[in-house]
Amino acid sequence: MAFDRDGSKLAAGLLVAILAALAGYNAVRAKRAIASRAHGRVIEIASLRLHVIEAGTGMPLLLLHGNGSMADDFRSSGIFDELAKTYRVFAFDRPGFGRTPRPRGRRWSARDQADLIHAAVGRMGIEKYLVLGHSWGAWIALESARRHSPSVAGIVLVSGYYYPPPRLDLALAALPALPVIGTAFRHTLLPLLVRITWPWAMEKIFRPGVIASDFSAFAKDIASRPSQLRAICSESALMLAAALSRKASYKDIAVPTGILAGSEDRLFDAEGDARRLHAEIGGAFLDVIPGTGHMVHQSAPQAVVGMVHAIAGSHALSQGPRRPRFKPRAGKAGSASQRVQAGDK
Repeated sequence: MAFDRDGSKLAAGLLVAILAALAGYNAVRAKRAIASRAHGRVIEIASLRLHVIEAGTGMPLLLLHGNGSMADDFRSSGIFDELAKTYRVFAFDRPGFGRTPRPRGRRWSARDQADLIHAAVGRMGIEKYLVLGHSWGAWIALESARRHSPSVAGIVLVSGYYYPPPRLDLALAALPALPVIGTAFRHTLLPLLVRITWPWAMEKIFRPGVIASDFSAFAKDIASRPSQLRAICSESALMLAAALSRKASYKDIAVPTGILAGSEDRLFDAEGDARRLHAEIGGAFLDVIPGTGHMVHQSAPQAVVGMVHAIAGSHALSQGPRRPRFKPRAGKAGSASQRVQAGDK
């Protein structure tokens, strides 16, 4: 019996030592991953150091990434540099992602993040701006239009999940956000599991489009950091909460709106959600990209850039002397939109 007790103690001690070593390895790898990426500037707002990458001149344009990503996603896709030729572009690391921390004890819903971003650009003296949001970032763009419409010139929504139904995978993804056990899991085994399953994850979000090798290479270690995993799991929990709450409605969105979706998104029915949203928001532009998955901005960057130009143009028209208010109508937003025009009238 004494031998069994000693053996159990030895096994438990060995397990603790292995997990501690794994946690230390993950911490070192996380620091190296974030140190390898490009630096931008930090905006001190609401006791938070909000990291942003900035370039270009013209109408301010805010880029908001999805769950699990970071501002560099837009740089690797090429749309950051392309849009910077026409606009003053700001790509933000949202709270918990990239170089921006996500303090505990605060709400980080889409509404809260929309308010945070609005306050940050106000701190920079910006009064009017466009917003482009991908995936989870599209929720924030919608809340920006809803809560700060006098300042929002227009929004571009890419691969947004606007009407999430209750799903088991959302509940499972949210579990590592729990304290104690979830914390231990995020610092030890979860980063390893993320790295092992990374090729499958890339297939899931990119296919049938080509997997962007640059994004896949740098995002693996960024997304597997324990701190970022907490943000990822927390936002999965927020999505689950939205799915369980009352039915979403976007009929109050009254700014120029562009909607893009991949016709073969494997995460959810992105085309169905996009068409439903298009029917709710009067006069919104819609572009469904054939043969494209969830990462539309990576697989079809010119379609995204074209939509930004279309929404900026709609805002400009609304400022004319004979157009005191924006009265959108369905129309074209570059050659890609012509593919869906007939079905959207």
